[in-house]
Amino acid sequence: MSYPIAMVLLAVIAVIVGGQVSESAVFWGAMCGISQAFGVWWFYAALGAGPISVVSPLTAILVAGIPVGVGLALGERPGLIAAIGVVLALIAVVLVSRETTDEDVRPHRFTARVAWLTIGSGVAFGLNFVLINQVPVEAKLWPLVFARVSASVLVLLVAAVSSNLRPPTGTPLRLAVLAAVLDVGANIAMLLALQASLLSLAGVLMSLYPAATVLLAIVVLHERVTRWQTVGMVAAVMSVAMIAAG
Repeated sequence: MSYPIAMVLLAVIAVIVGGQVSESAVFWGAMCGISQAFGVWWFYAALGAGPISVVSPLTAILVAGIPVGVGLALGERPGLIAAIGVVLALIAVVLVSRETTDEDVRPHRFTARVAWLTIGSGVAFGLNFVLINQVPVEAKLWPLVFARVSASVLVLLVAAVSSNLRPPTGTPLRLAVLAAVLDVGANIAMLLALQASLLSLAGVLMSLYPAATVLLAIVVLHERVTRWQTVGMVAAVMSVAMIAAG
């Protein structure tokens, strides 16, 4: 539900903001949406079938590493301090993504299927930043609209084929609407960040989102974090400062 709702909200905002709709905007936007939808699908499939303690950090490494690798391959050369901050951010992503698991109660094995799902989700999420970075600036927010169109179609198709196409009601529906609103704000911020900075820097900073998730879990859900997650959050703050200074 959150994807179609976000699509409508983005379309309304895109009409107000304006922008040039071109073949490039449609293509790269659609590819970004497909990549993001596959990433979500494969990530939750991996979490459901494999050990979280392996799936989550490995996915995080790929999500953070791919934009950095592609940016460097395209000729981006961050300053020394920023480069050190990138390395520190990669370490922070892995540490923050380490989660306590229920392996003692419900043990999971890191099978070949889980491994492929994990790698696939990490690559898909990482490519999400790379693909949306290719859109023309003059298109403004329209690529995000086309991304949500393709993602919505794919998610609804998968839900229908897997007999999971059951719209939520009550609190789950309200949360889906809230998620859509937050998703719209996050995607607009993502696009603006990529347009204002290097892919290698913006991509690795955005991959630090698990730190925000952990912080919210502490404040809202009163969850306890592990020692390594705490170290990771400190490293994340330091890396942001170094990248901004560099």
